[in-house]
Parts: sequence; C-alpha cells; structure tokens
Amino acid sequence: MVVLRKGEWVWVDSGQGVAIGAVVKLTDTGKLQLFDDEGKEHEINKKKEDGFRPMHPTSVNGVDDMIRLGDLNEAGLLRNLLVRHKDGIIYTYTGSILVAVNPYQLLPLYTTEQVHLYTDRRLGELPPHVFAIADSCFFNMRRNKKDQCCVISGESGAGKTESTKLMLQFLAAVSGQHSWIEQQILEANPILEAFGNAKTIRNDNSSRFGKYIDINFTKGGAIEGAKIEHYLLEKSRVCRQAPEERNYHIFYCMLMGMPAEQKKILSLGNASEYNYLTMGNCTSCDGRDDIKEYAHFRSAMKILMFSENDSWEINKLLAAMLHLGNVHFEGQRFICLKDTIREERFICLNVDPKALEKSLTQRSFMTSRESVTKPLTSAQAMDGKDAFVKAIYGRLFVWVVGKINKAVFKPPPEDTKYVRQSIGLLDIFGFENFNKNSFEQLCINFANEQLQQFFVKHVFKLEQDEYARENIVWKHIEYNDNQRTLDVLANKSLNILALIDEESNFPKGTDTTMINKMNQVHGKGDVYVPPKNNHDTQFGIQHFAGVVHYDSKGFLEKNRDALSTDLIQLVEKSSNKMLKQAFQNELSSNGEIKRAPTLSGQFRQSLDALMKTLTACQPYFIRCIKPNDFKKPMLFDRDLCMRQLRYSGMMETIRIRKAGYPIRYTFDEFLERYRVLLKSSLCDPKVVRRNVAVDIVVVDFHDTMLELERMKELNEKALLIQRVLRGYKYRRQFLRQRSSALVIQKNWRGYKGRKLYRLGFARLQAKVRARQLQHHYQQKRVAAVRLQAQTRGYLARKEWQRKRRAVILLQTNTRGMLARKQVKKMKRDERREEELAALERQRRLNQVLQQKKEKEASTQSESITAQEMVDDIFGFLPNMVGGQEGQAPAGFKDLEKQGERTRPEEVDLDDLPMVEDIPEEDYDDLDEYSFSKFASMYFQGAATPTHVRQRLRQPLLYHEDEGDVVASMTVWWIILRFMGDLPEPKLVQGQGARGLRGSNNSLDPDLALRQDRRLSHMVGLDQVRTTGVSPNEIYCQICKQLQENGNRSSFYRGWILLSICLGIFPPTERFIKFLQSFIRFGPMGYAPYCAKRLRRTVANGVRGEPPSWLELEATKSKKPIAVSVTLMDSRTISLPVDSSSTSKEICQLLSEKVSLKDTFGFSLYVAIYEKVWSLGSGREHVMDAISQCEQEVKRKGGQEQHAPWRLYYRKEIFTPWHDCKEDSVSTDLIYRQIIRGLRFGEYKCDKDDDIVQLSAKHFYVQYGSDCSLDNAKTVVQDCINSSLLEAKTQDKWLQMVSTAHAQGPYINSRQKAAGVKAEVVDYARQKWPLFFSRFFEAAKLSGPALPKNKFIVAINWTGITFLDEKERRLLQLSYPEVTGVNTMRYSSGKKFGQSVSLLTLKGDFSLNAVMAGNIAELVHMFLGGLRERSQYAVALQEVNQDDPTFLSFKKGELIVLIKDDELTVGRGWIKGKNERTGKTGAVPTDAVLVLPTLTKPTNEVMSLLNLSPDQRKSIMAANQKETGTVERVAPVSLKEFSYEYFRQPIKDVNRQVISKNVAPERLWVKSREPIKQPLLKKLAGNSELSHRACLYMGDYPTKQIQTPLELTDQIFGPATKDEALRDEIYCQIMKQMTSNNNRFSLEQGWQLLWLCCGLFPPSQSLLKHTQRFLESRRREPLAPDCLQRLQGSLRIEPRKLPPHQVEIDAIQQNSTQIFHKVHFPNDMEEIFEVNTSTRIRDLCQTISTKLQLVSSDGFSIFVKTPDKVLSLNDSDYFFDSLRQITDWSKKAKSVKEGGGPMNMSYLVFFMRKLWFNVSPGRDLEADLIFHYPQELPKYLRGYHRCTKEDMVNIGALLFRVKFNNDKSQFVLIPKMLKDLVPNDMLKAMSTTDWQKNIVAAYNKQASMTSEEASLAFLKVVCRWPTFGCAFFEVKQTSDPNFPDIVRIAISKQGVSIIHPKTKDVLATHPFNRIANWCSGSTYFHITVGNLVKGNKILCETSLVKTFITVLFVCLFVFIFYC
Repeated sequence: MVVLRKGEWVWVDSGQGVAIGAVVKLTDTGKLQLFDDEGKEHEINKKKEDGFRPMHPTSVNGVDDMIRLGDLNEAGLLRNLLVRHKDGIIYTYTGSILVAVNPYQLLPLYTTEQVHLYTDRRLGELPPHVFAIADSCFFNMRRNKKDQCCVISGESGAGKTESTKLMLQFLAAVSGQHSWIEQQILEANPILEAFGNAKTIRNDNSSRFGKYIDINFTKGGAIEGAKIEHYLLEKSRVCRQAPEERNYHIFYCMLMGMPAEQKKILSLGNASEYNYLTMGNCTSCDGRDDIKEYAHFRSAMKILMFSENDSWEINKLLAAMLHLGNVHFEGQRFICLKDTIREERFICLNVDPKALEKSLTQRSFMTSRESVTKPLTSAQAMDGKDAFVKAIYGRLFVWVVGKINKAVFKPPPEDTKYVRQSIGLLDIFGFENFNKNSFEQLCINFANEQLQQFFVKHVFKLEQDEYARENIVWKHIEYNDNQRTLDVLANKSLNILALIDEESNFPKGTDTTMINKMNQVHGKGDVYVPPKNNHDTQFGIQHFAGVVHYDSKGFLEKNRDALSTDLIQLVEKSSNKMLKQAFQNELSSNGEIKRAPTLSGQFRQSLDALMKTLTACQPYFIRCIKPNDFKKPMLFDRDLCMRQLRYSGMMETIRIRKAGYPIRYTFDEFLERYRVLLKSSLCDPKVVRRNVAVDIVVVDFHDTMLELERMKELNEKALLIQRVLRGYKYRRQFLRQRSSALVIQKNWRGYKGRKLYRLGFARLQAKVRARQLQHHYQQKRVAAVRLQAQTRGYLARKEWQRKRRAVILLQTNTRGMLARKQVKKMKRDERREEELAALERQRRLNQVLQQKKEKEASTQSESITAQEMVDDIFGFLPNMVGGQEGQAPAGFKDLEKQGERTRPEEVDLDDLPMVEDIPEEDYDDLDEYSFSKFASMYFQGAATPTHVRQRLRQPLLYHEDEGDVVASMTVWWIILRFMGDLPEPKLVQGQGARGLRGSNNSLDPDLALRQDRRLSHMVGLDQVRTTGVSPNEIYCQICKQLQENGNRSSFYRGWILLSICLGIFPPTERFIKFLQSFIRFGPMGYAPYCAKRLRRTVANGVRGEPPSWLELEATKSKKPIAVSVTLMDSRTISLPVDSSSTSKEICQLLSEKVSLKDTFGFSLYVAIYEKVWSLGSGREHVMDAISQCEQEVKRKGGQEQHAPWRLYYRKEIFTPWHDCKEDSVSTDLIYRQIIRGLRFGEYKCDKDDDIVQLSAKHFYVQYGSDCSLDNAKTVVQDCINSSLLEAKTQDKWLQMVSTAHAQGPYINSRQKAAGVKAEVVDYARQKWPLFFSRFFEAAKLSGPALPKNKFIVAINWTGITFLDEKERRLLQLSYPEVTGVNTMRYSSGKKFGQSVSLLTLKGDFSLNAVMAGNIAELVHMFLGGLRERSQYAVALQEVNQDDPTFLSFKKGELIVLIKDDELTVGRGWIKGKNERTGKTGAVPTDAVLVLPTLTKPTNEVMSLLNLSPDQRKSIMAANQKETGTVERVAPVSLKEFSYEYFRQPIKDVNRQVISKNVAPERLWVKSREPIKQPLLKKLAGNSELSHRACLYMGDYPTKQIQTPLELTDQIFGPATKDEALRDEIYCQIMKQMTSNNNRFSLEQGWQLLWLCCGLFPPSQSLLKHTQRFLESRRREPLAPDCLQRLQGSLRIEPRKLPPHQVEIDAIQQNSTQIFHKVHFPNDMEEIFEVNTSTRIRDLCQTISTKLQLVSSDGFSIFVKTPDKVLSLNDSDYFFDSLRQITDWSKKAKSVKEGGGPMNMSYLVFFMRKLWFNVSPGRDLEADLIFHYPQELPKYLRGYHRCTKEDMVNIGALLFRVKFNNDKSQFVLIPKMLKDLVPNDMLKAMSTTDWQKNIVAAYNKQASMTSEEASLAFLKVVCRWPTFGCAFFEVKQTSDPNFPDIVRIAISKQGVSIIHPKTKDVLATHPFNRIANWCSGSTYFHITVGNLVKGNKILCETSLVKTFITVLFVCLFVFIFYC
C-alpha cells in the first residue's frame, strides 16, 4: 500500500496499457488529489490505491541517459521523453544511441558556440546533442582509423533530414578549413531537397527518396570530398499526389522564383494552372517561402558548378513535364488545356510534334514477321504520358545527383598505401503506413526492415553472442527480431519480392495473378496477411512497426518501370542533349532498346550494397521520434510516441545497454591506451602482450569515465613534465645568473678595494712628491737666477761687440765707395780723350764697314727665307696647347668651367729642363763614321750616297723578305714626293692647287695638295709598324737625298722629315754612329735639335704609333710640346714634352709642380669621348696615346687636329702600407677623386647610409659646422649620383645628409678637415680595392685549372685577383700566398713573347702578358715592401735552445718579429716572439721566412705553409686539377650513404658485352646520361625525377629549350608536395657535383643545392652526410651559405612551393642576398632584403621599423597583378605567396589567350588592411603614407554617404593638399573637380557652384600645410561609420529583395550590405553572428545566424581571396578583443 503525501509522484493506470505519471496535490478543501501529466484529475480512494505505484526519483525530472532510469519500463521511457520535451530538451541518450524528438520549432541549440562547445568532447561529458554524436564519429574515425557511419531512422516527419544536415554542418565546422568543398557538400542539400522532397500530410519537407552521404577526410581530419548514393525516388508523386499534399518543391519554387522573362519564354504561369501541381488541392506550404528557396536553389546550383546552360535545360524539362500534364486525350489525338501554349511542350523537348503525338497515342510492337502499330485508348495514352513524365523526372534526378557527385567527389589516388577515412550519414525514408499503400511503400518499409535488422544485429545479436563466446555471466534479453519478416519479403526462396519480379517478367502477368501466387505461397504464414476475399486487392505484411496493408493495383506496372519503344525512339530523335543524356542508359550504340531491370531488383541491389557499407563501418544510431501528427510544437502524443518506441526496440536497447558491455578492446589496445592509469611502472607491455591474448569489454559509462580519467592523468603528467622542465630551465638560468653575479661581485669588490687602496696611497705619494718637488724647485730657481745673470751679461757684451764691428764695416765700405767714385771719374776723362783720337780712324774705315753691312744683309735674307719655308710647310697646323682642344670627355666636364676654358698654370718651357739630362756624344770619334763610308760598305748594286731624282731599282740595303723589298721601294717613292723630287699625281677635276693653298703664296703647290693628309702617312712612317721595313733603310734613303742636294726646298724638307723620324724610332747599332756623324753637318738649328731627338729616342725606346699633329707643330718651332694635364682638384698644369716623353717623366714633373711627396700609385690617364685608360707611371709614350686619340677621331669622321683628348692625373693604386698622414697633398687629390667618383657613379655603395655618411663628411670638409640649406644642396649635387636622385627626391637626400652632418662626431670634436679627408680615403681604400687596382690582360700558359684561360690580372693592395670579362673572381691570392715572381721569354711557333711566373701556395702560374715586366715589377715591389714592414714570420725548421736568450720554436709556428737595435738582419739575427708559447728571444734569420703581410696571417695560409709542396699539391687537387692531371675526386661523397639507402646499379647488357672488364656503375658519382630509376630504394620504380638535375646543370642536352624556372619547377615541385621525394633531390644534386670537372656544371649544381637547402631539409639519415659534403667544400663561395640555410631550414617549416623567379635570378648572379622592391600607397618605393625563409609578418615588421611606424598591426602585404590585387597571409612565406599568385595569374592568362608560358608582371604593395583603432593624428607617418592615400580613392569613388557641406569642406582640403597655399590655382578647379568631389556627386551642382563653394570653404579654413590638410581630411572622414571599410562590388544571388549588384563593406562593426546607388545599408551582420564562411574560385559564401535556418549570402567577385582574408582577420581580431 502506497502512502501518498503532498508533492509526491506516482504512476497511475491510464487505461491504455501504459501508466502515466501523476503528482499529489492538496485541494482547496484540504483533500489530496492526483493530477497526471496530461492535466487530468484522479480521485484518491481505497479501490484505486492498489493501482498506484511510487515513481523513482530519476523519473520525476528526467535523465540525460535513459539507461540510468530507475523505472525501467515503457512508462518510464515515455515520461522521460515527455518531461524533457516540455522543457525544450529534445535530445536523450540511450547509451551511445541518440533519441531525438522533433520540436517543430527552431531552438537555440545550433549556434557556433554550441559547435565549439561539443568539439573534442567525449560522449556523455555534456548534455545529449546531435553534435555530440557527430563529434564521436569524427573522434573515433581519427582515433581508431576506422570508417564510421550514422544511421538516422524514424517515421516521416520525425526530423531525419534536419538531423542529417546538422551532422553535416558540424563535420564541416569541426574540419575547420572553410574550404569550398565543404560548402559544396552542404549546398547539395538544397538541390536534393528541391528535386526529392515534397509536402505530405505528415511533413512539410518529407524526403521522398533515400540518400547515403559518404564524407571523405584527409589524414589531418579535413574534408576532401563526398559521394551521395540515392535510393528509390517516389516518381509517382510527379503525376499523382494525395489530398493536402504537393508535388516536388522544385516545380513550385521555379514558378514562384523564376524571372518573368524566362517564364514567358517557357510559357509558364502559376501553379494552379497545371494538373500535376493541383491534384492534392494544395499549392502552398506555410512553412516554406518558395521565392527564397528558389534563390537558395539557384545559389546552390552555382556553388556546385552547374552552368547557366545546365540550369536552363533543367527548367526546360521541368516546364515540358508541366505542359504534358495539361494534355488529355480524345480518341486517338491529344489536345492541350490551353491552345495558346500548345507548341511549347515540343519546344522544351526539342521533338517533332507529330512524332510525340504518335508516340503517346500509338503502341508499336514486333511480331514474327513485321512491326505492328496499335492505337491506344485514352486511359492507356494517359498512363503512357504519365510514365513518360515520370521517366523524365526520375532520370533527371539521377543526372542531377551525378552532377553533384562530379563536383564533390574526389577519386582516391592510385597509391595502394593510401587509406581514405570516411563518415557515412544515412538519411532514408521512414516507416510509412497510409490509408492507401502502394508498391513504393512496400519498398520503403522493406528498407526500414533491413535497417531495423541491422540495428537489432548490432545491438542485440552480435552483442549477446559475443558475451556467450567470452563466457561472460549474462542473462539473455528477449527482443523483437524482424528476421522472419525479412525472410518472407526477400531472403527465402519464392519470397514476395521475387514473386513480384517473376510475375513482372511474364508479358501476361497481372496484379491478380501476382496476388494469387503470394496467397498460395505465403498465405498460411503469420507474416503475410492475405486478402479477405478473392476480389480484394489488398494484402498485409506484419512489419516490426505493425501490420501494413498494401493495394496491389499497379504493382507490376510500377515494378517494370519501363517505357514503350516508341517513347525511347522519340527521345533518341530529340535534339535536346540533356534529355538524351538522361536516357543514355536506355539507348544502345546501334539504337536498340536495352531491357531495364525491375525496380525492386534495382532497389534490392542498392540496399545490399548499402548494408555491406554499413557493416564495414562502426555504426552510430539516431532514433528520430515524431511527437504528433499535426506538426505542432509543444504537443506530445503519448500513443504515437509509445508506438515508435516499441517498434524501434528502445526498451530492449536500454536493457542490453544497461547490463551489457558495448565497448570492446583487445588487451593490447586497452593496455596501450589506459596504461597511464596504472600506479605502477612494473608493467611491461611487451612481456604482458606475449602472455595475454583476450579482449576487454567495457560499459558505456565506464568507457567515458576511463577516457575522462585518462585525459586527467595525461594532463597531470604533462603538467609534471612541464614543471620539471621549467624547473630545470629556471634552475639552470638561476645558476648561470648566480655564477655571473659572483663574478661581478668578485670583480667589483676587487676594484673597490684597489680603488680605496690606490686613493690612500696616492694621497701619501702626493704629499711626499710635493715636498720633494718643492725642494727641487727652490734649488733649480736659485740656479736659474744665477744662470740668467751670467747669460744676460754675456749677451750684452756680445751685442756691444757686434755693433762695434758693424760700425767699423760701415766705415770701411763708405770710404771704399768714395775712392771708387774718384777712380771712375779719372777713367771717364781718359776715355773722352781716346774717343776724340779715334774719330779720325773711323772715317778711314767707313768703306770697309759699308761692305761688311752688305754682306750681313745678304746672310740675313737667306736666314729669313729658310724660316719662311718652314712656316709654309707647317702652315696648316693650328697654334694650340695639347689637351685643350674641343669638349671634355664624358664624365670629366665638371673639371672645366662651363662656357670658358680653364686657363692652365703657365710653365716656362725654355727654362724648365727635361727630366733626363742626356750627355752629348763625343764628336771627336765620329769623323771616321761618314755616311759615304757606310754606303760603300752596305749599299746594294751601284747605289750612290748622293741625291738623285729618279726611282730606285732595288732597296739601298739588303732585305731577305720580298715584302720588305716592296715596302722599301714604296717608302722611297713617298720620300721623293715629300721632298718635291717627284711630282704629285694630277689633280681631280674641279680642285686646283690655289683652292687648296688658300692665300698662302709661299707654300709650294705640291705640298699644298697634302694639307688635308696626315704627314705621317705621306712620309710612310706607318710602313715601319705595318710591314716591318728596317729603320736603317728609311734613314739611308733620307740621308742619301740630303747628300749634295742643291735644291734648297728639297733640302729643308728632307731635314724636316729626318727630324720627325728621329722622334719616332732609332736606327740600329750598326748605323747609329754613322747617323750621328751625318747630323753634325746639318743646317743651322737642325743639327743640335736632331741630335737631341735621337738621344731621347734611344733612351726611351721606339714609339708604337705614328706622330701626332702636336709633334708636327713642335717640329716647326724646334721646341718641346706643351700639353695640359688636369688634376682631380680641377687644376690644369701645362708641361713640356717631346716625342719620346713617357708617363713616368710626366708624373715626376707633376709631382714636383704640386709638391707631391707620396707619388706612388698616381698615374697619367688619357680620355677621349667615353673612353678612359691609364698610361701608368712607367715607360708608356704619351705621344702614342695622343696619336691613338687622333686616329679615333678620324675613324668617327672628325678632324685629327681638333681631337678632344685630355690628360688627367689620378690615383690608380694604393700600397699595402699606405698612410694618409704622410702627405696631405696626396690625400687631398685622392679625396677629390673619390668625391667625383661618387657623383658620377664610378664608386657605388651598397647602402644609402654609406653614401649619406660620405656626403656628410664632405659637407664638413667644405663648410665645417655650417648647416645652411644652400651648402647642403651643393654637397648633394657634388656627391649624389643622378640615378640615386631619381630614385629618391632631392629633398629626401637633403634631409638625410643634413641630419648625418648635424649628428657627425667631428662637429663636436672640432676635428680637422684633413683628418676627415683621410677617413674618406681610408674608407675608399678598404671598400673598393678593385677600383684602385692595376689591370693587365693575361693568358694562362700553365698552372692549376681555372674556369677560363684568358682573364684579367688585377693587382691592388690586398693581393692579386684573376677576373673574367664580367669581373667575376676566378681566383684570389693574398700576398702571403705568393712566394715569388719572375719574368721569362717564351716562344710559341714563330711568335716570341714575355711571360711572368707567379709562384704561390696554391700552385705555380705561368702567364703570358704584354706587360709581364710591369706585373713582375709591381708584385716584387709590394712583396719587398711588405717584408720590410712585416712583423710576422714562419719557422722553416725546428730550433731548441736551452739558453733563454735564444728563442725555441717548432717548424711551421708563427713568430712575431720585434724591432731591436742590437739584433738586425745584417747580423743574421732578429728578435721574435713565439705566438704559441709567448716567449721572446733571438731568432736566426735563416731559420724563418718573413711573411709579406701587415696583419696576422689566416689559419689557411699557415696550414698551407706548414705543408710540403707535394702535400699542398694533393690538397689543391681536391678543388681544382692541373692541366693533364687525373680526374678530380670530391673530398666527401655519398658513397657511404649509398651502401645502405641506394638501389642496386642497373645492369646494362649491351655495356657488359662491349667492355667486359668495365667497373660497376657508381651511383654517387656524376653521370652525363640521365638515370633511369631514382637513386633511393624507397622510390624504386618511380622514374619521373630521373634527369631533371642533369638538365639544369647542363650535363644532359635537351632538344626543348627550357627556362631555369621551368627546370627548377620540375625538380623541386614534386618534392614540395611529397616529403618522400626530398632526399632524392638532395642525392641527385650531390651526385652530379661529385667528381664533376665541368666548372659551369658545378656552378649550376651549387645554385641548385643553395636553392634546395632553403626550401626543405633532408631526412635525419641524410642530414649528416649533407653537412659533411658541404663542410668539406667550404672553399666554394656558396658552401658556407648553404650550410647556414640548411641549419635554418631545420628550425622552420618547409616551403610549400618551388623557388620564385627572383630567387633564381639572384643565385644565377652569384648573389646570396635577395632584394625586392616594395611600393607604398603614396607612390613611394623602397628596396628591402628578403630571404628564402622570410614570412609576410617578418617583412611587415621590417618595413614598419624602417618607416618608423608606431605599430605594424593592421598592415599587410598586397600583390598587384594585371587583373587584380590580392592580400597575402601573414603566416605564409613571402616567396611562396608570390609564386602562388603569379602562377595562378599566368595560368589564367595563358588559358585565356591560348598561349604557352609567359612572364607575369606584378607589384608588391605595403598597405593598411585593418582599420581597428585607427585614430588620425596618433601616427603621423602612417597617416601621410597610408591612411590618406588609401582613404582618398574610396571617398572619390563615392563609397561614403556624406552631406554637401562635408564635400565642399573636403574639396577645399584636397585642393590645399595639391597646391598648398597657392590661391592662383583656383582657376584649375573646374578641370580637376573629379579629384576633389565624389564621382557620383559631380552633377549635384554645376561646375561654377562647386568652384565658388570650394573657394569659399578654402578661404574660411586657417592657413595650413599640405600635411596638415591631409590630416584634416582624415579627421573629417573618420567620423563616418564607413571609415576604414574594405569595400567590394559583388554580384549576389541569395536574396531576391536585394539588387543583383551590391556593395559589401567589412569594418569593425561587421559585414554590411550597401545599396550601390542609394548607399543605404540593406543589412548588417556582426561578426558574432557569422556562423560559417568559405570561398571558391570566384564565389564566397557566408552563413549568418543559426546553422539550421540561418541567412545565406552567396556573392560572386574576382577578389574572393582578398575578401576572405580580410573577413578572416577581422573575425580573428574580434575574437581576440572579445
């Protein structure tokens, strides 16, 4: 008996078999009364008390998991669902099975917060939810590596479809990729629901087909694809609907949402006009908006890649079905309900109207003989028409599903090792039992029977069987097994479905014969319910959910699902491609009709495949419960719910789940997973695993608890590890800090003690020393006073004596002067007397004097005639000073003032002696060397030594070469012509001698003809150089013509010719004495002149060029030539030279003139036009260079006498011991040269800061501390090159230079200008050693191998460098590496030359060079000077001395030399210090080698010095080979690695036959043939990467020309995607670099390895071999950088894409530094260094730091291509992002233009992307550089909504930005109005009104600068809500209420949709309302609000990537701030 109390709950009998819950309440009368769950009252009396049962507390408020119910009965289950349903809790667990009650309302359970809440949680950890089941599927798939499936079952209207969509939404969200494939899978539902769902009486969105969605995942858990299988579409609904039901949604959506124009084309109207849509008398659905659903349908079609043509063709077929539905038949013809649209059905189907009519009204069939056509009745025709429509719709549905699968399904790769993980979702039609059930309901319920059996099998059968096998104590639980029903329906022989198929295959089979067979076979069973009588067509089946009666009428026809052959042939003839595609399975290739299988057969086959798939997966179950049949919220039908619980077996499920063990592990799995929970460490899994082989089963609840405890324990262990590691870290840090503190304390205390000690001791010392100094001072003062007294007395006496002597001297001189005057007076008197006596004698001599005067006049006349003759000959020569003619060469114009010629410093040429004072010859011994004697001895034939006028028959001297004979005869002919002994050729008509002579009558006509010809050509001087004519021959011919020449004109011309030749080349030793003797008898003035020229030519050597015009002028005046030389300080000095003057003599004269002491390295340079070359300071003839200049002018068509050559005096080379303090003049000249070099680009700095510092120093040198702007401009013009001024504005340079000058340390220190000059010179000397070098062309004769045998030898103060023609270093030698240098002569065939031999530690080089002597002289001088000044020596032998006076050392040790006066080299001893021991002592000079260096030698030099020559040779052979030596072998190769990891060499049978003893293939050594298989064993069989490295390195020729980028893509592209290929790339590159003797190939290999090391690291097994490979080649330029990049790649994430073109270009230039230009919105640009591993965020930080921005937050990198601007992700690598964008753009452009690969231009921009917390004025730099330039275009495009007052005010500000305060530009406002006012507002006022208002606003504003106006603009704009928004013009298809083109704005408020014309905000979605987003190629999709009924936004734009990036970053920032 139950005692009832107030508030208690009891169970009360409801009278319907299931008890109901009731509560005891107290009435107003004080009686107890019961109120049940339905609100009914129950009286309490003694009769009913026995029927009351107490309610368990768990049943009062309900539980999450019904296993925990205390009342484990049907009433408890039902009430638990009821209670939770009333509380709005629709989900309940039954173990791992979820029971979901349809709430028929939208609950706040599906937000993104719920998704995050249930992610990565265990089942049961949180309240029940469909997300928890989805997360368990996802978690178990990844944990167990097993496919999962979820079976969602329930009646129609129970919510299966919605549960499926929620599962999909959760899986897409937890995947976390926001990828387009996820959205495509989600968007498949709207399309499938449109075609496969309809409104029924039980469900507004009932699925009339089944589907199984198999979702595929990657290893990382990301969705990569899906596949949809469909089952049994209810095609009959297209033609028939029950009352209050609708056709499929697609028809109503199309008619409501399609544009009117399209509907007109298809002749469509409203739904009420079509029979197929009105049979259920229901054309609308309260819960659906067909217009909005059609918009979603269209959006989904676009997302799933349905083209516009596909959509249109689908609409045509749907329209055709509707039109056919309006057709009815009368007799044998058919008519349409609307005659006006009769033809549209034919247009939509694209068939012939007559053929369609015939196919629908007639039936053709084949007899044994012929084809017979039979007319159809109206009913038959209607059935045929309906069948045709159903067939079209069914096949259209299949095509749509296939199209969706094509978009979302990704076929698995061919790799057999690849395992794809998947989760399957089964959403299939629920159990159905209508008033009239047909064949479709039988198939649907059969499918539900299969699923129920699958549930029963998994939950009951397998579970209990397993317990029995495991001998677990278990009480068998009875359950409702539907196996017998399945046996009757499909499993046993002669089952119902088999009978239906059998009868369908009989042509005469009918529904009656079918039911008779079923009665006969199954009539006696308890599953089959036969008809009540023979006329009844209904039979029943006992299903697991109850008995269902089916009407057999139409079973066979539906099962056959066949069309007539006439309709199939009609389809075949149709021109509608989609219609034919839909029926392609029914059409064979030859046009015959295929026999289709029955519908039940197809359905059973697909169900069998489904069951196999489900069986292979781990299943989860969701049981959907429909609470009522009225689709009302908060209404719970107990009977309906109880019936669903019963047939779903929920009671039995709870019992077995409660008592059973559903979770099963093997012992290994259990131990591996939960071993962490053991409190002991003695359990060894390996030992236990061998002894135990059982399974462990666990209860659901216990498994959850174990998982929670495991996670708790793992967290504790992780915390323990973190605690220990952090403790270790901080203990180590503390100990390090403590030891450092102890060191600091120790040193500080010592310092403090010493300081205190020193302070006291110093005071005592000061006192003592003060007293001592005071005593000494007193003594010295007394002595000084005494000394002063004595000294002053001595000086006074000395001064008196001096004055006395001076007086005596003055007296003596005065007296002498007076005496001399007296003597002179006496002599004048005597002379006057003598003159008077001589007058008489004078008269007598008058006659004699007259004769004498006549004779002198005659002589003077002859002299004048000779001079005039000379003047006439050289009258065509201009009077000028050499080096002052014409315009200065390029680059030197600044040294001459503009508009006037610099006046050179004058030098007295007559008084200034020549450099060499050559002694005159001893003429006494020349008498016996007469020319006649030489002629008699050496002349040929009868030649005489005297003058003749005819031609010679043979040369005067003997010549072996026939060419010399001909040349000698030519020279003779030219000499005769020049001297006038032979007449000139006749003149060309029209040119007379007078015209050539001009007005100079004294010039001989013959000579006048030669005025425009070079004199050296006329006299044949070129023949000496070109033909090798002997000089003796020329001199003999000239002397012969001068001997006894009676013609004065010919005589003088001959001496002129002789003087010219004497300045060009000397005679041989055989003739020189005879020539000197001949010269003595020359005419007046010529003898000494010619003798001097001969001496000079003999002394300085033969000339290499013919005489210049200057020399001819000098010959005229017989004086030295005056040439001007310009110094680098703009001074010009005129110097005397002659034909034999050398650059050494000129340099000496210049150094004396300018008082230059340090003369070494200053050289003479000659320049003409753009050419400049050095003459050095040696034996180069100056006149040869000038002659070359004149020839260059003539080649260009100019006049030689006006050649604009110049001579310059410059610093060419420094000594290694150069000291700027030694000579201030030298430093100043070098300094001026450097400043000029900076200005004209001769000297370039790597960084702008270096140029700025040099300019600041020049500023100080020129103007001191004066910082005026004019001075700064002058300095910038003096120092900054024009190209740099173009890159940056002059104002920017002025600011930088002025700032550097003001901050310079020399201003405060008052440093002298000379010191600053010295700093500049030292900087240039250190920075540009190659620019201060002497260059010599050389060719290698022998020595170590070099990439090229012809190169340039550059010698400077650092060493000797071999350069190629591109100035790339081939070899660099420091002076310690050079052991000796000498010259030698060599012969090669008939050629002889001079060579220089360089003896070095790296091998001996023999070089052929024209200036070999100069090379040897310069190197010898440097080596000698360095050894004299060196402080370092190396021991040549070991010396051990016991005496400490002598130094002991070992061979090869470094000795530091110490200067000592006692120990000198001359005595054989020097003082030194052993660097190893630190001891000093005497060192014998023969035991050490003094090294030519001023700095400590490197370890490499010391190691080479310690080796023997043979050892050095063997080491050098590792890097380079001697000519003719054996093959080079790399120091370290992959030989060791290959033994373990390489494949076996391929055996080539042909090769073995040809060479039997050939060595096996070495896979680790370079091969010129491509490898046929990969090197690594793990890649065996994959030959795609065989020869790519060979192609790039040039080791293997290819017919197709490929760019380096294409080759690197082929090499590194696969490896960046597949990690397994990376080691193969490393191995192939290192293989090709091993034993590679091709220098070009090796360089390419290093480039590949450099790129590879920066992309990704090798595996651990290959890493150490790679490091050894690189470390053994450290001498290679790229090896250290490769090592560094390799170490860096180990610490970072590998690159995702192959190298970018910029990286390849950099490394091909042998540059390891990569620079990239970055542009800014204000049109500025800067160059930044970017390396391979630079990420976008790193580059942003670098740019922000350089621009001095307050913060880099909100800024990003953008890339602008020709068609779009894209934002880069901050976490990506810079070059990966560039590569991705440029590749995509190139691919798109290539596809568009149909061309091959092309170059894609792009620009990199740095701009602000996020505008959160942007306040104008806080960061001025950001405002001016970014904010203003970025916001201005948005304003001018009209993106903001603003008033006219704001626009006028802003227009005035923008005008001020452009023109500052210049009001004169107001007239330009009408022309530039588009730059001041938004474009869409230009017509708001007239142009005049705009101008007037803007001017007025301008005048009202206070005066401000352009920068202040920009800031004011930002302050106005920032007040608008759209400030800082990112705007996107997009095309939307989601909301029909919005315009097609909208403007989306992303800001800190969220995502706003703006009308582009009115600028109204149509909608705003905050970031916390955005549930999901994703993007495709040109689409982006956003879900706002709830995941179930949220708003969807689908837009199309080309800026998808930028939009999604901005949205993602804004969401991230929003979440961060929240």
